[in-house]
Amino acid sequence: MPREKRTLPYNDDSGSVPVDTLSIEITEGPDAGRTVTATSETLTIGTANGNDVVLTDPTVSRYHVELERHQDGILVRDHGSTNGTAAGSVRIERAMVPAGTMIRLGRTTARVGEGERVQIELHEGDTLGELRGRTESMRRLMAQVQKAARTEVAVLIVGESGTGKELIARAVHDLGPRAQKPFVTVDCGAMAPNLVASELFGHERGAFTSADRQHIGAFERANGGTLFLDEIGELPPELQPNLLGALERKRFRRVGGRSDIDVDVRIVAATNRDLRAEVNAGRFRLDLYYRLAVVMLKVVPLRKREADIPLLIEHFMRECGDDSAIDELFPRAVLDALRSHHWPGNVRELRNLVEATIAMGEATIPHDLGMDHGVEDSEDVIRVRPLLPLAYKEARASVLHEFEARYLKHWLNQADGNVAKAAREARMDRSHLFHLLRRHDLR
Repeated sequence: MPREKRTLPYNDDSGSVPVDTLSIEITEGPDAGRTVTATSETLTIGTANGNDVVLTDPTVSRYHVELERHQDGILVRDHGSTNGTAAGSVRIERAMVPAGTMIRLGRTTARVGEGERVQIELHEGDTLGELRGRTESMRRLMAQVQKAARTEVAVLIVGESGTGKELIARAVHDLGPRAQKPFVTVDCGAMAPNLVASELFGHERGAFTSADRQHIGAFERANGGTLFLDEIGELPPELQPNLLGALERKRFRRVGGRSDIDVDVRIVAATNRDLRAEVNAGRFRLDLYYRLAVVMLKVVPLRKREADIPLLIEHFMRECGDDSAIDELFPRAVLDALRSHHWPGNVRELRNLVEATIAMGEATIPHDLGMDHGVEDSEDVIRVRPLLPLAYKEARASVLHEFEARYLKHWLNQADGNVAKAAREARMDRSHLFHLLRRHDLR
């Protein structure tokens, strides 16, 4: 019989938390007879090195599926595999299943089950550099950041937009042996594809039409320190071999240059994409992924750590020079409402809300909480004003996210939860609808 609780409550003053893990038993296929127990509540399966369970079945994808243990079961998440993941006759893209369920990956069949209870280290305080958090998920992340910082290995930070991935990268740098050296950021998603190579490696005068002078690239500027590659999932495929070569050889050439330049940098990368799915789809090189994801840090979105909201509000108030008590600007009723907000912009959205509240003298409640009045409460209106302080790319993504969520809920309600019917009525490809439902965590 499964135990009643998967994750136990913890003491805020303790340095660790007990969690229940999971296990997998291969019952059919080339690797039949193998049993693996995870060392945490997640376990990945595929043919690529780096998975917790590495299979030899050629019908299994490189990063096929990830299992994650929860209180109400085991979450099975397929990484866009070629042959899919199935439980019985049902193909799974994202589903919660009970322990003991048999899943099929290509020609391999496995039983997912409960593992042993282990202790997971927590950061002892609620502050690490610019990071703030009292919740278990943030204290676990901060402990992982401290461990990663002591090493020289590459780190990949995975999380939604606005969750503070650059602050985590900065903490890895500041707490490590290169703290006194440069920290250089390159946003791979904010530049035209033809300019990325120049920004990374620099260029010589005359290398292309507008190159009227020599430009020193990010690799050279970061020499001895840390190079942070933000939104690495947006790196154009044609440039991925160049980046891989620079990482492997620790040297490169400027665009239009003829001589090699030696460089010593630590790489920290970040993405809001599922790079394992990108590898399976052939859009991201497996060997480059190996180089970047030596250590992976996963950032929990704000909606899953709402208990941190008061702490973050107070932190942002102090950064803005406001020394008043938090309840003067954010009364209890407002704080309770903020905890139920979806926070598509995550911590960045919360920071903007705090800054707007200080400027206006009263809290601006997110429109999906139903605490405002007037025409802007209509379901037909997506409020733009709170997004104006954001960068164009982030504001557009937030509006699109809100539109998609409302649109999907409408058609699901119209179809009484029947996805195939909803796809027909909305005149959408069913696979694309499934993709959007997963993105918005709708079932």
